[in-house]
Amino acid sequence: MTFAAFIPARYASTRFPGKPLALLGGKTIIEHVYRRATETIPQAWVATDDQRIFDAVTAFGGRAIMTSANHRSGTDRVAEAVEKTGTEADVIINLQGDEPFIHREQLEAICRCFDDADTQIATLATPFTSIEATENPNSPKVVVDAESRALYFSRSVVPYVRGAEREQWLERYPFLKHIGIYAFRRDVLKEITRLPQAPVELAESLEQLRWLYYGYRIKVGTTSQETVGIDTPDDLKRAEEMLRH
Repeated sequence: MTFAAFIPARYASTRFPGKPLALLGGKTIIEHVYRRATETIPQAWVATDDQRIFDAVTAFGGRAIMTSANHRSGTDRVAEAVEKTGTEADVIINLQGDEPFIHREQLEAICRCFDDADTQIATLATPFTSIEATENPNSPKVVVDAESRALYFSRSVVPYVRGAEREQWLERYPFLKHIGIYAFRRDVLKEITRLPQAPVELAESLEQLRWLYYGYRIKVGTTSQETVGIDTPDDLKRAEEMLRH
C-alpha cells in the first residue's frame, strides 16, 4: 500500500488573507505543515491556486503544483492535483494547510485504516474531554458503528443521552470529535468529486456527509492527539506560544 499527501492551500481567506505564508517561528505555516507531513509521507505536494504560495514552497525545497482557482473545496483541489502529478499512490491523504502541529501519530493512524480492505475513505477522531467542547458547533461530532465506520457527522451533540443530566453525558457516551484529515483510495477520490451536493451536507455544511449520503464507507481512526488549526491572526499568536513551549 502506497500513500501520497496533498496539502490544499489558498491565499484568499476572509478571516486571515495570506494565511499559508504567515510566519510561525520564522517559517511559513505551509512549510511547517509540509515538513511535518513528509516526515511520515515522503511523497507530498502543496496544491495551490496562488503563485506566491507556489514560489514559497519551491523556495524551501518542497513540491507544489498549481490548480484552478474555481474549486468548491479542498477535496476538489486535491483531486485536480492528483491528476496533474500523475501519482500512482494507492491512497491519497488530504491534509489541512493551516494545521502546523500535525502529529506523526495522526498520519500513521489514518494510514492504518487502509489495513481494512473495505475502507474507501478514512478520517480521524479523538474523544471529547468536556461537555462544553462537545457543544461547540464548530467542532463536528462523529458517531461510529461496531467496525469504526462513520454513521453520521453533525455540528449538534449526537447522540442525545436520554435520562441523564447534561453534566453526566460524557460518562454515559464516548463522544468523538471529528478531526478534518481525510484519506481516499485514488479511484474513490475521483468518483466523489463528481457527486452533486446532498441535502444533509447543505444543512450541516459538512462535506463528508455527501459521501455518506451516496453510500461510501468512511473508516474512522482514533488518535489521542488533537490538531491545532490557525483560522485567525489571534490563533497564530497562540500557536507562537505553543511553539515556544
